[in-house]
Amino acid sequence: MKRAALILLFVGRLSAQQDLWDQSPLRYSETPARDRLAELALQWQLDDGILRGGTLLERVWQVLAALKVPEASQVLVFSKTSKQNGIINPGNPRALFHSLNCYCAFVPGGLMEVIIQEKTLGPVFYIVDLGYAGKAATIERDTSDCLSCHGSGRTENVPGMLVRSVFPDQEGHALLSFGSGLVTHETPVAERWGGYYVTGSIALPHLGNRTYVDGRSELPQAFAWPDLRGKIDVRNYPCATSDIVSLMVLEHQCQAHNLLTAATMNYKRTYYLSKAIDPNADPDSGSAGRVADQSARKIVEWFLFKGEASIGVDGVQGDEKFQKQFAALLPRTRQGESLADFQLNSRMFKNRCSYMIYSEAFVGLPEAVKSRVIQGLKKILEADGIDDEYPNMKLSERRRTAKILDDTGIW
Repeated sequence: MKRAALILLFVGRLSAQQDLWDQSPLRYSETPARDRLAELALQWQLDDGILRGGTLLERVWQVLAALKVPEASQVLVFSKTSKQNGIINPGNPRALFHSLNCYCAFVPGGLMEVIIQEKTLGPVFYIVDLGYAGKAATIERDTSDCLSCHGSGRTENVPGMLVRSVFPDQEGHALLSFGSGLVTHETPVAERWGGYYVTGSIALPHLGNRTYVDGRSELPQAFAWPDLRGKIDVRNYPCATSDIVSLMVLEHQCQAHNLLTAATMNYKRTYYLSKAIDPNADPDSGSAGRVADQSARKIVEWFLFKGEASIGVDGVQGDEKFQKQFAALLPRTRQGESLADFQLNSRMFKNRCSYMIYSEAFVGLPEAVKSRVIQGLKKILEADGIDDEYPNMKLSERRRTAKILDDTGIW
Protein backbone atom coordinates (compact mmCIF):
# COMPACT_ATOMS: atom_id res chain seq x y z
CA MET A 1 0.00 0.00 0.00
CA LYS A 2 1.42 3.36 -0.98
CA ARG A 3 2.06 5.63 1.99
CA ALA A 4 0.03 8.82 1.96
CA ALA A 5 2.00 11.48 3.76
CA LEU A 6 0.04 13.96 5.84
CA ILE A 7 0.93 17.57 5.21
CA LEU A 8 0.17 20.03 8.01
CA LEU A 9 -0.08 23.52 6.61
CA PHE A 10 -0.61 26.90 8.22
CA VAL A 11 -1.99 29.97 6.53
CA GLY A 12 -1.35 33.29 8.24
CA ARG A 13 -3.58 36.33 8.20
CA LEU A 14 -1.99 39.36 6.61
CA SER A 15 -3.55 42.62 7.57
CA ALA A 16 -2.38 46.18 7.86
CA GLN A 17 -4.57 46.56 10.92
CA GLN A 18 -4.38 43.87 13.57
CA ASP A 19 -7.60 42.29 14.71
CA LEU A 20 -8.34 42.07 18.41
CA TRP A 21 -7.43 38.39 18.51
CA ASP A 22 -3.98 39.00 17.03
CA GLN A 23 -3.01 41.66 19.56
CA SER A 24 -1.14 41.00 22.81
CA PRO A 25 -1.57 38.94 24.85
CA LEU A 26 -3.83 36.82 22.58
CA ARG A 27 -1.64 36.42 19.46
CA TYR A 28 -4.20 34.05 17.95
CA SER A 29 -2.77 33.61 14.44
CA GLU A 30 0.85 33.12 15.41
CA THR A 31 0.23 30.79 18.37
CA PRO A 32 0.39 27.05 17.59
CA ALA A 33 -2.84 25.15 18.26
CA ARG A 34 -2.87 22.12 20.52
CA ASP A 35 -6.39 20.85 19.98
CA ARG A 36 -7.73 17.39 19.20
CA LEU A 37 -7.45 17.84 15.43
CA ALA A 38 -3.82 18.95 15.74
CA GLU A 39 -3.21 15.77 17.76
CA LEU A 40 -4.90 13.70 15.07
CA ALA A 41 -2.69 15.31 12.45
CA LEU A 42 0.39 14.08 14.29
CA GLN A 43 -1.08 10.60 14.62
CA TRP A 44 -1.89 10.45 10.91
CA GLN A 45 1.62 11.65 10.09
CA LEU A 46 3.14 8.82 12.11
CA ASP A 47 0.75 6.18 10.79
CA ASP A 48 -1.09 6.84 7.56
CA GLY A 49 -2.98 3.60 8.08
CA ILE A 50 -5.07 5.19 10.83
CA LEU A 51 -7.24 6.88 8.19
CA ARG A 52 -8.47 3.65 6.60
CA GLY A 53 -11.74 4.57 4.92
CA GLY A 54 -11.85 3.61 1.27
CA THR A 55 -14.27 6.40 0.40
CA LEU A 56 -14.54 10.03 1.42
CA LEU A 57 -17.76 9.29 3.31
CA GLU A 58 -16.10 6.52 5.31
CA ARG A 59 -13.33 8.93 6.21
CA VAL A 60 -15.87 11.56 7.25
CA TRP A 61 -17.38 9.01 9.62
CA GLN A 62 -13.93 8.26 11.00
CA VAL A 63 -13.08 11.91 11.63
CA LEU A 64 -16.46 12.57 13.28
CA ALA A 65 -15.90 9.61 15.59
CA ALA A 66 -12.36 10.73 16.43
CA LEU A 67 -13.59 14.24 17.27
CA LYS A 68 -16.62 12.83 19.17
CA VAL A 69 -19.12 14.68 17.01
CA PRO A 70 -22.50 12.89 16.68
CA GLU A 71 -23.31 12.00 13.09
CA ALA A 72 -27.03 12.37 13.85
CA SER A 73 -26.42 16.10 14.46
CA GLN A 74 -26.32 16.45 10.66
CA VAL A 75 -28.08 19.43 9.11
CA LEU A 76 -27.85 20.23 5.41
CA VAL A 77 -27.45 23.68 3.88
CA PHE A 78 -27.72 24.14 0.12
CA SER A 79 -27.20 27.89 -0.18
CA LYS A 80 -23.86 29.02 -1.56
CA THR A 81 -22.68 30.61 1.69
CA SER A 82 -19.41 28.73 2.22
CA LYS A 83 -15.83 28.43 1.09
CA GLN A 84 -16.90 25.58 -1.25
CA ASN A 85 -19.65 27.42 -3.14
CA GLY A 86 -18.60 25.95 -6.47
CA ILE A 87 -19.91 22.48 -5.60
CA ILE A 88 -22.77 23.38 -3.23
CA ASN A 89 -26.30 23.39 -4.66
CA PRO A 90 -29.76 22.03 -3.74
CA GLY A 91 -28.77 18.60 -5.08
CA ASN A 92 -25.40 18.55 -3.32
CA PRO A 93 -25.82 20.35 0.02
CA ARG A 94 -23.15 20.91 2.64
CA ALA A 95 -23.53 18.79 5.76
CA LEU A 96 -22.93 20.39 9.17
CA PHE A 97 -22.26 18.45 12.37
CA HIS A 98 -21.70 19.70 15.91
CA SER A 99 -20.84 18.82 19.49
CA LEU A 100 -20.27 21.10 22.48
CA ASN A 101 -16.69 21.76 21.42
CA CYS A 102 -16.47 21.09 17.70
CA TYR A 103 -18.17 21.89 14.39
CA CYS A 104 -17.57 19.91 11.21
CA ALA A 105 -18.76 20.41 7.64
CA PHE A 106 -18.52 18.20 4.58
CA VAL A 107 -19.50 18.61 0.94
CA PRO A 108 -19.60 15.46 -1.23
CA GLY A 109 -16.82 15.79 -3.75
CA GLY A 110 -15.09 18.43 -1.65
CA LEU A 111 -13.34 19.06 1.64
CA MET A 112 -14.08 18.87 5.34
CA GLU A 113 -14.11 22.08 7.35
CA VAL A 114 -13.58 21.94 11.10
CA ILE A 115 -13.88 24.51 13.88
CA ILE A 116 -12.64 23.12 17.16
CA GLN A 117 -12.26 24.66 20.60
CA GLU A 118 -8.65 25.02 21.75
CA LYS A 119 -7.86 25.58 25.42
CA THR A 120 -5.94 28.84 24.93
CA LEU A 121 -6.98 30.14 21.51
CA GLY A 122 -10.71 29.48 21.47
CA PRO A 123 -12.21 28.34 18.12
CA VAL A 124 -9.54 27.20 15.64
CA PHE A 125 -10.39 26.81 11.94
CA TYR A 126 -9.15 24.00 9.70
CA ILE A 127 -9.58 22.86 6.10
CA VAL A 128 -9.17 19.09 5.84
CA ASP A 129 -8.54 17.27 2.58
CA LEU A 130 -9.15 13.67 3.60
CA GLY A 131 -7.31 12.20 0.64
CA TYR A 132 -7.82 8.63 -0.65
CA ALA A 133 -6.52 6.21 -3.28
CA GLY A 134 -2.94 7.23 -2.53
CA LYS A 135 -3.65 10.97 -2.43
CA ALA A 136 -2.02 12.76 0.48
CA ALA A 137 -4.31 13.91 3.27
CA THR A 138 -3.78 17.52 4.31
CA ILE A 139 -4.84 19.61 7.26
CA GLU A 140 -4.60 23.37 6.88
CA ARG A 141 -5.16 25.76 9.74
CA ASP A 142 -6.80 28.88 8.35
CA THR A 143 -6.47 32.27 10.05
CA SER A 144 -7.44 34.33 7.01
CA ASP A 145 -10.17 33.26 4.55
CA CYS A 146 -12.49 31.69 7.12
CA LEU A 147 -12.28 34.69 9.42
CA SER A 148 -13.47 37.07 6.70
CA CYS A 149 -16.94 35.79 7.61
CA HIS A 150 -16.23 34.06 10.91
CA GLY A 151 -14.54 37.03 12.57
CA SER A 152 -16.81 40.04 12.29
CA GLY A 153 -19.60 41.93 13.99
CA ARG A 154 -21.84 38.97 13.23
CA THR A 155 -19.69 36.83 15.54
CA GLU A 156 -19.20 39.38 18.35
CA ASN A 157 -16.00 40.61 16.62
CA VAL A 158 -14.06 37.47 17.54
CA PRO A 159 -13.41 34.19 15.70
CA GLY A 160 -16.76 32.46 15.89
CA MET A 161 -19.74 30.76 14.33
CA LEU A 162 -22.91 31.96 12.66
CA VAL A 163 -26.10 30.57 11.17
CA ARG A 164 -27.59 32.60 8.30
CA SER A 165 -30.99 32.47 6.68
CA VAL A 166 -31.02 33.51 3.01
CA PHE A 167 -33.28 33.22 -0.03
CA PRO A 168 -31.49 30.84 -2.43
CA ASP A 169 -32.31 30.49 -6.10
CA GLN A 170 -32.45 27.18 -7.96
CA GLU A 171 -28.65 27.01 -8.09
CA GLY A 172 -28.24 27.93 -4.42
CA HIS A 173 -27.11 31.53 -4.96
CA ALA A 174 -28.41 33.87 -2.26
CA LEU A 175 -30.85 36.42 -3.65
CA LEU A 176 -29.50 39.44 -1.83
CA SER A 177 -32.39 41.62 -2.95
CA PHE A 178 -34.59 39.57 -0.60
CA GLY A 179 -32.21 40.20 2.29
CA SER A 180 -30.72 37.77 4.79
CA GLY A 181 -30.41 37.44 8.53
CA LEU A 182 -28.52 35.83 11.38
CA VAL A 183 -30.43 33.10 13.17
CA THR A 184 -30.35 32.42 16.91
CA HIS A 185 -32.84 31.02 19.40
CA GLU A 186 -34.37 34.52 19.49
CA THR A 187 -35.25 34.57 15.76
CA PRO A 188 -38.95 34.03 14.91
CA VAL A 189 -39.44 30.69 13.15
CA ALA A 190 -40.94 32.48 10.13
CA GLU A 191 -37.51 34.04 9.48
CA ARG A 192 -35.42 30.89 9.91
CA TRP A 193 -33.81 28.23 7.74
CA GLY A 194 -33.70 29.84 4.32
CA GLY A 195 -31.17 27.76 2.38
CA TYR A 196 -31.46 24.75 4.71
CA TYR A 197 -33.21 21.44 4.40
CA VAL A 198 -35.35 20.80 7.46
CA THR A 199 -36.63 17.33 8.40
CA GLY A 200 -39.01 16.63 11.25
CA SER A 201 -42.05 18.77 11.82
CA ILE A 202 -43.18 22.10 13.20
CA ALA A 203 -46.59 23.63 12.66
CA LEU A 204 -45.16 27.11 12.22
CA PRO A 205 -44.18 28.11 8.66
CA HIS A 206 -40.51 28.79 7.85
CA LEU A 207 -38.22 29.60 4.91
CA GLY A 208 -36.47 26.24 4.51
CA ASN A 209 -36.81 23.34 2.06
CA ARG A 210 -37.21 25.40 -1.09
CA THR A 211 -35.69 27.85 -3.54
CA TYR A 212 -36.89 31.28 -4.59
CA VAL A 213 -37.23 33.41 -7.73
CA ASP A 214 -35.91 36.96 -7.67
CA GLY A 215 -38.65 39.55 -7.83
CA ARG A 216 -41.29 37.18 -6.49
CA SER A 217 -42.35 37.47 -2.87
CA GLU A 218 -42.63 34.14 -1.08
CA LEU A 219 -44.31 33.59 2.25
CA PRO A 220 -43.02 31.06 4.81
CA GLN A 221 -44.50 27.58 4.54
CA ALA A 222 -44.93 24.61 6.88
CA PHE A 223 -43.31 21.25 6.12
CA ALA A 224 -43.28 17.81 7.72
CA TRP A 225 -40.57 15.84 5.93
CA PRO A 226 -39.43 12.72 7.84
CA ASP A 227 -36.22 12.52 5.79
CA LEU A 228 -34.72 13.58 2.47
CA ARG A 229 -35.07 10.38 0.47
CA GLY A 230 -36.18 11.23 -3.06
CA LYS A 231 -35.03 14.84 -2.68
CA ILE A 232 -31.24 14.36 -2.67
CA ASP A 233 -28.95 11.35 -2.96
CA VAL A 234 -28.83 10.47 0.73
CA ARG A 235 -26.16 7.81 0.05
CA ASN A 236 -23.61 10.63 -0.04
CA TYR A 237 -24.24 11.58 3.60
CA PRO A 238 -23.97 9.90 7.00
CA CYS A 239 -27.72 10.42 7.59
CA ALA A 240 -30.85 10.86 5.50
CA THR A 241 -32.01 13.74 7.71
CA SER A 242 -31.42 17.44 8.30
CA ASP A 243 -32.89 17.40 11.76
CA ILE A 244 -34.94 20.35 12.98
CA VAL A 245 -33.99 19.84 16.63
CA SER A 246 -30.30 19.67 15.80
CA LEU A 247 -30.67 22.87 13.79
CA MET A 248 -32.34 24.65 16.71
CA VAL A 249 -29.59 23.47 19.06
CA LEU A 250 -26.96 24.73 16.61
CA GLU A 251 -28.60 28.17 16.49
CA HIS A 252 -28.48 28.49 20.26
CA GLN A 253 -24.99 27.07 20.57
CA CYS A 254 -23.23 29.22 17.97
CA GLN A 255 -24.14 32.46 19.72
CA ALA A 256 -23.36 30.95 23.12
CA HIS A 257 -19.91 30.07 21.83
CA ASN A 258 -19.41 33.56 20.42
CA LEU A 259 -20.34 35.20 23.72
CA LEU A 260 -17.94 32.96 25.62
CA THR A 261 -15.08 33.63 23.19
CA ALA A 262 -15.72 37.37 23.21
CA ALA A 263 -15.81 37.40 27.02
CA THR A 264 -12.45 35.62 27.20
CA MET A 265 -10.67 37.68 24.56
CA ASN A 266 -12.02 41.07 25.63
CA TYR A 267 -11.24 40.43 29.28
CA LYS A 268 -7.69 39.21 28.59
CA ARG A 269 -6.96 42.16 26.31
CA THR A 270 -8.36 44.71 28.78
CA TYR A 271 -6.51 43.14 31.72
CA TYR A 272 -3.26 43.24 29.72
CA LEU A 273 -3.71 46.90 28.78
CA SER A 274 -4.59 47.87 32.35
CA LYS A 275 -1.43 46.25 33.67
CA ALA A 276 0.65 47.90 30.94
CA ILE A 277 -0.66 51.33 31.97
CA ASP A 278 -0.37 50.79 35.71
CA PRO A 279 1.47 47.63 36.85
CA ASN A 280 0.42 48.24 40.45
CA ALA A 281 -3.29 48.55 39.72
CA ASP A 282 -5.91 45.85 40.15
CA PRO A 283 -7.57 45.59 36.72
CA ASP A 284 -10.54 43.75 38.20
CA SER A 285 -11.35 46.85 40.20
CA GLY A 286 -11.33 48.93 37.04
CA SER A 287 -11.84 48.41 33.31
CA ALA A 288 -11.23 44.65 33.29
CA GLY A 289 -13.82 44.23 36.01
CA ARG A 290 -16.34 46.23 34.00
CA VAL A 291 -15.70 44.07 30.95
CA ALA A 292 -16.20 40.97 33.10
CA ASP A 293 -19.48 42.36 34.45
CA GLN A 294 -20.85 43.20 30.99
CA SER A 295 -19.79 39.87 29.50
CA ALA A 296 -21.21 37.86 32.39
CA ARG A 297 -24.55 39.64 32.11
CA LYS A 298 -24.84 38.73 28.41
CA ILE A 299 -23.86 35.12 29.05
CA VAL A 300 -26.36 34.70 31.90
CA GLU A 301 -29.19 36.04 29.75
CA TRP A 302 -28.23 33.76 26.86
CA PHE A 303 -27.79 30.70 29.07
CA LEU A 304 -31.26 31.21 30.56
CA PHE A 305 -32.85 31.57 27.10
CA LYS A 306 -34.11 35.07 27.75
CA GLY A 307 -35.92 36.15 24.60
CA GLU A 308 -36.32 32.63 23.21
CA ALA A 309 -38.76 32.71 20.30
CA SER A 310 -41.96 30.69 20.39
CA ILE A 311 -41.95 27.32 18.61
CA GLY A 312 -45.74 27.21 18.53
CA VAL A 313 -48.37 25.51 20.65
CA ASP A 314 -47.91 22.23 18.75
CA GLY A 315 -44.17 22.22 19.29
CA VAL A 316 -41.51 20.37 17.33
CA GLN A 317 -40.85 16.74 16.43
CA GLY A 318 -37.38 15.66 15.38
CA ASP A 319 -35.10 12.67 15.04
CA GLU A 320 -34.87 10.69 18.29
CA LYS A 321 -31.44 9.41 17.24
CA PHE A 322 -30.01 12.91 17.46
CA GLN A 323 -31.65 13.54 20.81
CA LYS A 324 -30.13 10.35 22.24
CA GLN A 325 -26.67 11.11 20.87
CA PHE A 326 -26.88 14.68 22.16
CA ALA A 327 -27.97 13.57 25.63
CA ALA A 328 -25.02 11.16 25.80
CA LEU A 329 -22.63 14.12 25.63
CA LEU A 330 -23.89 15.66 28.89
CA PRO A 331 -23.90 14.64 32.56
CA ARG A 332 -26.98 13.52 34.49
CA THR A 333 -27.81 13.65 38.16
CA ARG A 334 -28.42 10.49 40.15
CA GLN A 335 -32.11 11.18 39.71
CA GLY A 336 -31.66 11.21 35.93
CA GLU A 337 -32.12 14.95 35.37
CA SER A 338 -30.04 16.75 32.75
CA LEU A 339 -29.72 20.03 30.91
CA ALA A 340 -29.90 17.86 27.77
CA ASP A 341 -33.58 17.02 28.36
CA PHE A 342 -35.72 18.46 25.59
CA GLN A 343 -39.21 19.82 26.07
CA LEU A 344 -40.06 20.71 22.45
CA ASN A 345 -43.64 21.71 23.20
CA SER A 346 -43.57 25.37 24.17
CA ARG A 347 -39.79 25.73 24.31
CA MET A 348 -36.63 23.87 23.36
CA PHE A 349 -35.41 22.54 26.73
CA LYS A 350 -37.13 21.30 29.87
CA ASN A 351 -34.53 22.92 32.13
CA ARG A 352 -33.61 26.35 30.84
CA CYS A 353 -29.95 26.73 31.58
CA SER A 354 -27.68 26.16 28.63
CA TYR A 355 -25.81 22.87 28.42
CA MET A 356 -22.93 25.01 27.14
CA ILE A 357 -22.00 25.50 30.78
CA TYR A 358 -20.24 22.13 30.39
CA SER A 359 -18.33 23.22 27.28
CA GLU A 360 -14.60 23.75 27.10
CA ALA A 361 -15.30 27.38 26.17
CA PHE A 362 -17.06 27.92 29.51
CA VAL A 363 -14.47 25.97 31.48
CA GLY A 364 -11.77 28.13 29.89
CA LEU A 365 -13.35 31.45 30.83
CA PRO A 366 -11.14 33.75 32.92
CA GLU A 367 -12.04 33.20 36.56
CA ALA A 368 -13.22 36.80 36.95
CA VAL A 369 -15.84 36.24 34.22
CA LYS A 370 -16.77 32.69 35.18
CA SER A 371 -17.39 33.56 38.82
CA ARG A 372 -19.66 36.42 37.79
CA VAL A 373 -21.66 34.13 35.48
CA ILE A 374 -22.14 31.57 38.23
CA GLN A 375 -23.14 34.26 40.72
CA GLY A 376 -25.63 35.66 38.21
CA LEU A 377 -27.16 32.24 37.56
CA LYS A 378 -27.39 31.48 41.27
CA LYS A 379 -29.11 34.78 41.96
CA ILE A 380 -31.88 33.95 39.49
CA LEU A 381 -32.20 30.18 39.87
CA GLU A 382 -32.05 30.14 43.67
CA ALA A 383 -34.32 33.14 44.23
CA ASP A 384 -37.36 32.64 46.47
CA GLY A 385 -39.67 34.48 44.09
CA ILE A 386 -40.10 35.14 40.40
CA ASP A 387 -38.48 38.31 39.12
CA ASP A 388 -39.67 40.50 36.27
CA GLU A 389 -36.84 39.49 33.91
CA TYR A 390 -37.81 35.80 33.76
CA PRO A 391 -41.54 35.71 34.48
CA ASN A 392 -42.11 32.49 32.51
CA MET A 393 -39.55 30.47 34.47
CA LYS A 394 -41.52 28.88 37.29
CA LEU A 395 -40.00 28.27 40.70
CA SER A 396 -40.15 24.51 40.16
CA GLU A 397 -38.04 24.80 37.01
CA ARG A 398 -35.57 27.16 38.66
CA ARG A 399 -35.03 24.91 41.64
CA ARG A 400 -34.80 21.79 39.49
CA THR A 401 -32.25 23.48 37.24
CA ALA A 402 -30.22 24.79 40.19
CA LYS A 403 -30.10 21.27 41.63
CA ILE A 404 -28.84 19.87 38.32
CA LEU A 405 -26.03 22.44 38.30
CA ASP A 406 -25.20 21.64 41.91
CA ASP A 407 -25.29 17.86 41.46
CA THR A 408 -23.14 17.99 38.29
CA GLY A 409 -20.41 20.07 39.93
CA ILE A 410 -21.01 23.53 38.48
CA TRP A 411 -21.44 24.95 41.99
